[in-house]
Formats: sequence, C-alpha cells, structure tokens
Amino acid sequence: MRRSGLMLVAVAAAGVLVVAGCGSGGGTSTSQSTAAGNAASGSVGSGKAVNIAYLSFAVTNSYDAPMLAAAKTEAADSNATVTVFDANNDPKAQYSQLQNAITSGKYQGIITQPIEGTNLIPLVKQAITKGIKVVNIDQILGSDLSTDKPQVKGLSANVTFVPTTIGTQLGQQVVKACAAKKLDPCNVGYLYDIKASSLDVALHKAFQSAIASTSSVKVVATGQDFFTPAGGVTAVQDMLQAHPELNLIVGTDQGLEGALQVLTSTHKTGKIIFVGYGASAAGVQGVKDGTWFSDVAQAPASEGRLGVKALIEAIRTGKDSGAIDPVAELPDGGVVTKANVAQFTAEWPG
Repeated sequence: MRRSGLMLVAVAAAGVLVVAGCGSGGGTSTSQSTAAGNAASGSVGSGKAVNIAYLSFAVTNSYDAPMLAAAKTEAADSNATVTVFDANNDPKAQYSQLQNAITSGKYQGIITQPIEGTNLIPLVKQAITKGIKVVNIDQILGSDLSTDKPQVKGLSANVTFVPTTIGTQLGQQVVKACAAKKLDPCNVGYLYDIKASSLDVALHKAFQSAIASTSSVKVVATGQDFFTPAGGVTAVQDMLQAHPELNLIVGTDQGLEGALQVLTSTHKTGKIIFVGYGASAAGVQGVKDGTWFSDVAQAPASEGRLGVKALIEAIRTGKDSGAIDPVAELPDGGVVTKANVAQFTAEWPG
C-alpha cells in the first residue's frame, strides 16, 4: 500500500486517473479551485466555497501522488480549496500539522491519511467537537486493522482498505500459485514493507493464517523493502544469497519491482513466481506477461476522489457516509489474475 501503495479500477468504471509523482516534503501547499481564496470559515451552504486541509503522509510517494491529484481534481470541480500538509512519513510532524490545521480556524473539513493508526485520534476528536468535518482515507484510523468501519465517533467517512483482507488474499494467492506450478515444497520469500509497523503486523498475521493449512507452502526467508524498488533489491539479494532454493516471492509491487531487477541481473527471470499487492502499472503488466502470478488491487486515486467527495457532502449537508470501499466494484474481489487482467487499469505507476 503505500507507501503504500497500489490502486486500480475496472476498465468499465468511469473517471480513471493515473498521475505521476508531485510535490516535495516538509511543509504545506495550496491547490485552489476557480473560486480561489473565496472560502471562509463558518457555515457553508450548497455550492459555496469550502476550505479543506489535506494531511498527506508523503506527497512524493508514487502511491500517494495520484491519490492527492484526484483529491484536488474533485475539490476543484466542487468549488473547494485544498491545502496540503506533507508529513513526509514523520508521524510527529503529522500530529503537529493537524494541530495547526485545527487551531487555524481556516478549514471546514480535514482529510486524514494517518502514518500511525492511533496517534491522531485525540486531535480528530477535537476537530469534530469544534464542528470541523473529518474524513479518513487510505490507512486505518484506529487500532482495529480488520475493519473499514469508522473507529472514531463523528467521523464523516472512512475510505480505506482492510489490511487483514489484503493479507488473507495474498496468502490465498500464494497457495494457488504454488499449486498451479506444482511446487512442493513451495519455498516462499516474504517481503515486509516496514516490519514493525501495525500495517505489516496485521498483513503478515492474516497471511500466515491463510497459508497455515497448506503444508507444502513454507516461508523460508523474509526481508523489508520500505515501499521502494531499491529496498526490494537489497532484501531479495540477501534472501537469495541465504536461500537460493526460493521459488516464490510475495510483497508489495514496489518491492517486487526491485526483486525483478535482481532476477534479471542474475538470469533467473521466470524461475521465481511473484504474488503482489498494489495493482500498480508495473504489477498489472507483470500479471499480463506472466512475471506476477497475481496481484491484489488497491486504488489510491479512487480513495482521494471518494474521500473529498464525502467530505464536501458532509460539510454541505451534514451527511455521514460511513465506510466506503474503494475497490467494491472491481472484479473477483480486486484480485488481478491472468484471466481478468484486461478488466483492470492501474491508478499508480509503482
């Protein structure tokens, strides 16, 4: 996911958006609609200008960029102004930025994209108490990573993926891949993104549960890719040196892009199967050409668009939208396979 990240929508769905990386880390930036600067604090009627604070984990991340671009487009189309607070993967910075957004009195709404699941909760509650509408996107705001239901009372919407669902789907796809290739034992290399993070802990636990009853599937090596191809290169080099018997690697698309570089340079392309998550352009192409056995989809651009849409509706009408599943309309539960890959279009590059 992130860094998370990955996303796609069915070809039949309207409004697909693929955008390159944008912005730089550290501060704030403002994207204005045609009603530039006209938004003001206080009551906002139908169609009147709206000010939104957007708490991004890292605007330069290849997964985050299309999410933010789609959010800005939706805002501009709805007479809203988005001010971006870029935490650049620093949870302490994000906490301070949310404090500043609340105390400034400038914003009728806030989009949160939390780096940590629980540290923003007291501030989100404070914002809601002050009458500021809050919508959470992408990462779980709360301690339970097995649900997409809002975990903060008064949250106007929650547009997220469920980490345990992704972990379960990854495990199921690994079992299928091993069976399809008649691998026994099926020696698996597991790529964490950030091993100690609550996201990775939840993903891995669900993955392990999904493969537990299949004795032929054995995780013999692990590594961390830090949501980057470069991290994937280092991790896979180490895994293969210690375990040359590997015949499958599972992880995010970004990590698998690095793995592919290693296999290409060592003339092992096609000898090790990939199961990924993200459904990035790289992942979708990998499924098409057979390098990836399958890929579990995410949809960052859809998250950004749906999150801002729900936030503006909450500001103007008071409606709470609850849990919104960004991949609800995708085929086969959002699992990209050779059989259905033509129905998917990537929302981020990888």
